[in-house]
Amino acid sequence: MSLLLSNSAYAARSGETLYNSYCIACHMNGVAGAPKFGNKADWQPRIEKGIDTLLKDATSGYKAMPPKGLCFDCSEDELRGAIQYMIDNSSSN
Repeated sequence: MSLLLSNSAYAARSGETLYNSYCIACHMNGVAGAPKFGNKADWQPRIEKGIDTLLKDATSGYKAMPPKGLCFDCSEDELRGAIQYMIDNSSSN
């Protein structure tokens, strides 16, 4: 007997979903120096580093941020999506 899983079982979680599940704990209020969600001044210097550098730092951990923000089952694409979600919501205000 074979077990088939639906494609949704493998669907990547959205950046917003990851933010609300993991990132929000520190990025909502700037815990331990995390850039605050929605704060352009906090995010601008990080945006200038580029998404690849931000992804590398998020994956391995950076300063007080633990590796993958404790989302150990997050894929690289999911982490990239969460970073992009925070950038998109913090770069135009």
